[in-house]
Parts: sequence; C-alpha cells; structure tokens
Amino acid sequence: MHEPSFPSGAPGATNIAEYSVSEISGAIRSTLEGTFGRIRVRGEITEFKRYSSGHLYFSLKDEKGKLSSVVWRGSVSRLGLKPENGVEVIATGKISSYGERSSYQMVIDRLEYAGEGALLARIEKLRLRLAQEGVFDAERKQRIPFLPRVIGVVTSAQGAVLHDIRTTVARRFPRDLLVWPVPVQGEGAAERIAEAVAGFDRIDGRTGIARPDVLIVARGGGSLEDLMAFNDESVLRAVAACTIPVISAVGHETDTTLIDFVSDRRAPTPTAAAEMAVPVRTELEADLAHRMARLSNGLGRVLQLGRARLGRAAAGLPDLPSLLETARIRLDDRGYRLDMALPALLERRRARLQAACDRLPTPGTIIALKRSGLTLASAALARGGPQYLRDRRGRVTALRPSAPALLALLRERRARVQGEGGRLESLSPRAVLERGYVLVQDRAGHPLTLAAEVKAGAQVIMTFADGDVAARVERAAHSEQGRLDL
Repeated sequence: MHEPSFPSGAPGATNIAEYSVSEISGAIRSTLEGTFGRIRVRGEITEFKRYSSGHLYFSLKDEKGKLSSVVWRGSVSRLGLKPENGVEVIATGKISSYGERSSYQMVIDRLEYAGEGALLARIEKLRLRLAQEGVFDAERKQRIPFLPRVIGVVTSAQGAVLHDIRTTVARRFPRDLLVWPVPVQGEGAAERIAEAVAGFDRIDGRTGIARPDVLIVARGGGSLEDLMAFNDESVLRAVAACTIPVISAVGHETDTTLIDFVSDRRAPTPTAAAEMAVPVRTELEADLAHRMARLSNGLGRVLQLGRARLGRAAAGLPDLPSLLETARIRLDDRGYRLDMALPALLERRRARLQAACDRLPTPGTIIALKRSGLTLASAALARGGPQYLRDRRGRVTALRPSAPALLALLRERRARVQGEGGRLESLSPRAVLERGYVLVQDRAGHPLTLAAEVKAGAQVIMTFADGDVAARVERAAHSEQGRLDL
C-alpha cells in the first residue's frame, strides 16, 4: 500500500498517516478479499430482488446479523438452485466492498440448501399447502390406458434412464416413444420440466405430431438436492393441469418427491414406469389363447346342454307323422261319408218335394174347378138374372127417386165381377200357355219340371195354348241349358 509522505517541520505535521478516500476504500477491499478469498456462508435468503440487468440482489441473515449479497448475471445459471425468500442456504463466494457506498457484500457464485432438514421443511410446507388446495386428491387421478399408441417421455437425453425405458417398452410391447429431453437437476431444470409437460399437453395431433396417450416423467437416483426440481411448485402445477395421464419415476424406490403425490401413478424406478405403461405382449397372447380355449369349451358345453334339452323336448312331443296319418285317415273317411251323404240328402229332398207336389192339385184340376164354379155361377146368373132384374126394376120403379143410387150399385157390382173374373183368368194356366210356354207331362199326367227326370224313349204330353201334342224322347242329352231332343 502506498503511504503518503509529509515534509518535516510543515505546519500541522504529525506522526498520523493521511489517506485519500479511494485509498482507504481500496485498502479495505484488498483486506477483505485477501482475508476472505473463498468462503461459504450459511444463512436465510431475504430481501430478494431480480433486476432487469439479470443480476440478483438479496441478503443472508441469521439471528444476529445480515450480509448483503449479489449474484452477477453470468453466475445465475450456475447457482445450483433458485433463490427464494425464506430459504436457508449455504452460499459460496467471496467478500468484496463497494466503495461508492462504503459497504461490503458477498459475491456469490454457488448456492446450496442448508442441509436436508431445511430442504425437508421447505418440501413439507409446500406439500401441506398443495394438499389443502386438493392437488393431491384421488378424485383427480386419471386412469392409465391399457395399451397406449404413443408414450411421451420427459427425462434427460443422456444417462441410462431413457435407455431403460426404451428397452423395456421394446421387450414388453413395442410402442412409439416421443421424447422431450430436459435437464433433470440444477438451475432452470424445474422450468424446463414444467414446460415439457405443458408442451406435451398442448399437442392436438393436427400438426403431424401424434398426441401421447401417457407421459412418463423420470430421472435416476440422487441426493435430495439433486431431486429438488421434482419438488418445485411449477412442475407440480404443470403435472396437475395435464390432461394426459402421468406416471412419475423419479429416483430409486426409496426416494420420494412431491411429483409422486400429484401424478396419476407413481413408479419406483423408470423401468417400472415403462412396465406400467405397456403390458407384456406374450402374456396377452397367452391370456387370449386361454380365454379362447375356455370360450370354446363353454360353447361346446352350452351346445351339448342345448342338444340334450332339445332331445328331451322332442321325446316329450307326440309322433307328428302318426298325427298326420291319423288326420289324413279321418279326412278321407269324412270325405267318403260326405260323398255318400250328399246324394242321399238330395234324394230325400227330392222325395219330399215330389210328395209335396203329389199332394198339390194339378193346374188342370184347378182350372177345371174354377171353370166349373164359373159355369155354375153363370148358369145361376142366367136363371136368376131376369127375375133379379125384374125384381130390381120393380124396386127401381117403386123407388124411382133413387134410380141413380141403383145405377151406381150396379156399376159397382159389375166392376167387382169383372175384377174377380180378371184375377181368375190370371190364375189360369191357359194364360201362361198363351205367352208361349208349354206344359210337359208324363203319360200319368204328372208334370215334368226337370230334364233329369226324362229318360230316352219316354213318352211325354205337351200342352199348348190351343191343345195337347204327344211326343217321344229320342235322346236325353243334358246340356248346359238342360235341353231334350224330341
């Protein structure tokens, strides 16, 4: 250090050295940096600020003091964790001074969590808050598809994790893998993992990239600090909001992170996650073959039982051929009886009709009777008519004043006699014969009304309006009109 000199005997000269402000500031800075060249300080982050320049400013405090700290922009990506207020850390760096403000500060290039106790307390605090919000509720869990077409993988592109997942899927049931490589620890890892999960969820299949049916978020084992990216709130929120089922496979079987609580399934290892994602193809084929055999055996038993039931039902049914034969015999018998009964019925009806006809008087008899009655009435009228007229005339003479009444009575009686004569004439068979009809009778005088009653060679008598004619039937051919050849 440069020491200023003063001339001897000068006014106010003393033995106390004189320094400039910059010299004092430089001396203090040199002393601090020389004494505390590389140190580690444990404290709780407070008053954290991120400036637009990219530099980070905060303080480290404990129960008795506070130390201003800064992280230059070039060191932010190498810090190892994301600084937050209230987090107890171990900061690595150097002590330096800032002369313009007469202050000193720690320039930090590395941050670590202050022991597992502090990390676990921070994780537990976040867990309780998310659990209270319902982020871990079982009702939110989605079902893992049985056989996905595309499997999305969020993990590091280097390391054995991706290789284990690929080989396990190829061995069990080959499926398409869509890998989104991300850093799995260090500064910025949590943001990249959350971005990958959200990016997979935004795929809709219309851009040429198939949408995964299930996601695997995985990394290998490590310390609690190495796994802190999977305890980050941004990652947990992204997994909770993802509509694709998520399988978490972080660390070894004994490692537990908060992503295990929010994911839909938790696998102890990345290999186990791949086994959860796809079934074993050979086991499926064997199971299908077993089910096919059971189905065939079951169908065989069903058919056998149905055949036996059908046989018992058939045995309980009557003999259908015998029933048909019996019905056919009954039908033939009824047909034969009907053929025999119809002629007999017709013969009986014909006999009854003939008997009725025999009891009825012949038209000739009726006409003879009517003619005889008419003759008697005419004779009686002829005998008693003159006397009746004389009597009537005498009465008319005696009752001359009533001559018109008598004439009216005579006209009435004459009209009545003429009406009765007309009705009698209309009943006479002669009137029918005069219209062109002929009355055919056999030799006994019985009228013949049907051609079927006339046989060839028979003699018949045909009565016309003006007399009778005898004829012989030469051929009794029955045509549709029932004509006879005489």
